[in-house]
Amino acid sequence: MHIPIQPASLAPPAARYAHAILTENARRWLHTSGVVPTRPDGSVPDGIGAQAAVVWENLGAMLAEAGMEPSAIVSVTTYAVVGEPLADVMSARDTFLDGHLAASTLVTVPALARPEWKVEIAIVAAGE
Repeated sequence: MHIPIQPASLAPPAARYAHAILTENARRWLHTSGVVPTRPDGSVPDGIGAQAAVVWENLGAMLAEAGMEPSAIVSVTTYAVVGEPLADVMSARDTFLDGHLAASTLVTVPALARPEWKVEIAIVAAGE
C-alpha cells in the first residue's frame, strides 16, 4: 500500500526516511495535530530525547485508537527547538518506526507554544 519513492536521479535522503511515499488504495486516513511531549499526568520530561519518546508514545496511542500500526505512517513533520540535539529526535523516530520508511520533514524553530516543549510532531497515516 505504501511505496517509497527514491529516484536514482536524486541524492539519497540525509537520514532514515523516504523522499516520498506513494499510497495506493487507502480508504482510511489519520491526520494529527502537532503532538507535544506532555505525559497523561501533565508532566513534561526535560531533555529533547525523552520528550521525543513521549511524543511518539502519544502518537502510538492515537494510531492504536484509530486501529492503525506505525507502518501506516506516510508522513512525519517534526519541529525542534534550535540548539537541541537533533540526533536524539531522529533516533526516537527511527526507534518507533522500527525500519518503516515515511516521508519526513524536520524543521528547527526558535520556540514552541510552551517554553518547556522542545519538540512537536505531526503525522499522516493511511490504511485500508
